[in-house]
Amino acid sequence: MSNLTFNKIAGAGLATALAIVGLREVTTGLFSAEAPAKPGYLIEATIEGGEGAAAVDVIPDFGTVIPVADLKAGEAVFAKCQSCHNVANGGANGTGPNLWGVVGQKPGSHAGFAYSAAMTDFGTKQAVWDDAHMYEFLKAPQKYISGTKMSFVGLKKSEDRVNMIAYLRAQGGTLPLPIANPAAAAPAAAAPVAGAVPAAPAETPAAKPAA
Repeated sequence: MSNLTFNKIAGAGLATALAIVGLREVTTGLFSAEAPAKPGYLIEATIEGGEGAAAVDVIPDFGTVIPVADLKAGEAVFAKCQSCHNVANGGANGTGPNLWGVVGQKPGSHAGFAYSAAMTDFGTKQAVWDDAHMYEFLKAPQKYISGTKMSFVGLKKSEDRVNMIAYLRAQGGTLPLPIANPAAAAPAAAAPVAGAVPAAPAETPAAKPAA
């Protein structure tokens, strides 16, 4: 091999090495990440209600809202439930139990319907379906009573639940209205702790049917 050929090969190798080193330096400069001034974690949170404020579901004062509720709207909302329930007096059970007189009735007690163990257990702890418990159950049935057969996702709007309860009250309900106390639910509720079950306001005890 002549000296000229060797010099050409050596020069080409040196040029290639310099090109690789230069490319690495340029790449490092373009894509290097600077360490943050203060270490921390990114926490993503979803805010409901818009305008930066989380929507809080305040338990209404039932003695105030039920008398002025929209029964027609409640009937329209109940249409979502008619594939499983009916409210006819003496009506047959379907996929779900007949709901005539459900407001004021003991949970899991309608004759002839095979309730889930979860609903039956709930009935041993809760004497009657009152406004507050029905309000929370209609919001998210599976979440409120884990294991219930009711697979309906729930009514997210408070007014839909209030109108539904008023409508069901009108279908043979036996629970007396609680005394109105408009100031009860007026203050904004504090943000609930994750996983906590909202406290339900006290109801007026159900009156015993006349003999």
